[in-house]
Amino acid sequence: MGLLIALAGNQNCGKTTLFNCLTGSNQHVGNFPGVTVERKEGRILGHKDVSLVDLPGIYSLSPYTAEEVVTRDMLVHDHPDAILNIVDGTNLERNLYLTLQMMELRVPMVVALNMMDEVAASGNVIHVEKLSEHLGIPVIPIAASKGEGVSDLLQAVLDVAQNHRIPEKLDFCTGEVHRAIHSIAHLVEDQAESAGYPARFAATKLVEGDDPMTKALQITEGQQHILDHIVQEMEEAVGMDREAALADMRYQYIERVCKDCVVKHQETREQVRSEKIDRILTHKIWGIPIFLGIMLVIFWLTFSVIGGPLQGLLEEGIGWLTDQLSNLLIQANISPWLHSLLIDGVCAGVGSVLSFLPLIVLLFFFLSLLEDSGYMARVAFVMDKLLRKIGLSGRSFVPMLIGFGCSVPAIMAARTLSSDRDRKMTIILTPFMSCSAKLPIYGMITAAFFPHQGALVMISLYLLGVLVAVLSGLLLKNTLFKGNSVPFVLELPAYRLPAPRSVLLHMWEKAKDFIHRAFTIIFVASLVIWFLQSFNWQLNLVADSSESILASIGSVIAPLFAPLGFGDWRASTALITGLSAKETVVSTLTVLTGAGSDLQLSSILQTMFTPLSALSFLVFTVLYMPCVAAFAATRREMGSMKSALATALYQTTAAYLVALVIYQVGSLFF
Repeated sequence: MGLLIALAGNQNCGKTTLFNCLTGSNQHVGNFPGVTVERKEGRILGHKDVSLVDLPGIYSLSPYTAEEVVTRDMLVHDHPDAILNIVDGTNLERNLYLTLQMMELRVPMVVALNMMDEVAASGNVIHVEKLSEHLGIPVIPIAASKGEGVSDLLQAVLDVAQNHRIPEKLDFCTGEVHRAIHSIAHLVEDQAESAGYPARFAATKLVEGDDPMTKALQITEGQQHILDHIVQEMEEAVGMDREAALADMRYQYIERVCKDCVVKHQETREQVRSEKIDRILTHKIWGIPIFLGIMLVIFWLTFSVIGGPLQGLLEEGIGWLTDQLSNLLIQANISPWLHSLLIDGVCAGVGSVLSFLPLIVLLFFFLSLLEDSGYMARVAFVMDKLLRKIGLSGRSFVPMLIGFGCSVPAIMAARTLSSDRDRKMTIILTPFMSCSAKLPIYGMITAAFFPHQGALVMISLYLLGVLVAVLSGLLLKNTLFKGNSVPFVLELPAYRLPAPRSVLLHMWEKAKDFIHRAFTIIFVASLVIWFLQSFNWQLNLVADSSESILASIGSVIAPLFAPLGFGDWRASTALITGLSAKETVVSTLTVLTGAGSDLQLSSILQTMFTPLSALSFLVFTVLYMPCVAAFAATRREMGSMKSALATALYQTTAAYLVALVIYQVGSLFF
């Protein structure tokens, strides 16, 4: 059987970077706490029988959050052959807190002392051999982002795993805490062994009042009485509660170790630079306006300066290829219906969406720069005060931020929130963030009606989603989810230059996902839409799509949207097909209108909409329920179909009401 290595450490210490380095995997790396939401597994390069699991970043083995549950369950129940504990050398004291807890698991373990290049650049020194002696486990200095020391690290990990070298018995507790831990360890030793836990690890968890451990060991009522008595005596003796006493015990030991092993002259250059930058970017008054200004510049560059011309070139290329294919089909004397299927259905539907690829890639290039530099973590910090007013904490900003990319991983990321209340509220509000799949819709309508105000329209739509989320949060906070949010603790990583490989990888992932959707979901949707708009109920080809199956279905739905300004059956049909994937709205309108190019589509749209009704249409697409994949994720995370349906109904109702107000009020003035 092969070896299983668990890669564990604090958030933002370089786990995913090291994972990619060891496995050659293409996991995205971000300078942002909480990038890894679930465990990821890969084979180590050159060692096909060795698996490496990248676990979510955590600070403790106390299972308060979903990340801590995932990591603890894997370390305890999956019995890895070794733990590869990656530690940030620039924040050694904080990182070693988790190290001490994992050593109690009695699993072979190696410490990867990361970011040693930054430690050296600041003039600081860590005596690695001394640190290894204190901990009783191998400590290997590395710089994961540069690949330095990784081969030595791999050799050390394989050595301890193959020879099952567990950490030397380390008893770093003293005084009353020492007495409490060892008394409880003797009390539950047999039960811990039966349940598969080391006695000391089980004892420390029981001292902390860990409910999962109490249940796992099946603590009897009599034992619980003895436990409570031991803990009460400890608390009275040290003058702290149980959790604070254990934390103080660990940090006292860490302080002694660092005093002997670390020569600290100054903060690292990255930390000094970050503090200077943060005085501006996290300013209590200017922090949010600066963020909005940065996003406005990004949208301006994406949709006007760079992205617009690139989109035009790609559209011309797709148009040329479509014309060539059409000529070949005509020369081959292909049946008219098959010609229509391929050209008016597949090429028009898929091609209309593909032309927006430059906008998607460019937007995520800029967002990746912000994330990898460490700036997005600051935005979460700045947003905490605002989110707290609607009953959430800044930690909810992380899923919401991911929602600007795709609602599915954003909804899944909400599981990292420790409060069930915060988690459910975040799941409901996150789809109001404009995902990348809606960009083609924005681009289509903006090109037709607001060509010279593209950046302003785009940021207005994004802000509208945020505003509706804020108002919805206030409503939910005072109705279904009364109470306060949990305290927000976020590590602010040092500002770093984004790694070109990571940025390019992020862009490639988004491009690949977009292209995959274009040739799967949108391809199939284009075929279905072409069929429904080309045949009537008797399955006869129709000359006018207004006589088709799709027209009759759309005509039933269209009156619902008439008060919003777009009663055309083609518009309402596009919104329905958009539930499969939001990009399908564009391909549906392209197929239904028979437009051969974006220019033709813009001309036809101007006959279907007025500028005001087009704006109303945009507003509805921003806010109404996300795609079926996001709906499925909501059902899974909320735990019931009823909750998922209620969430989708709320989102769609909010979209309808906001679009209704904008159109009806706007009609009074325009």
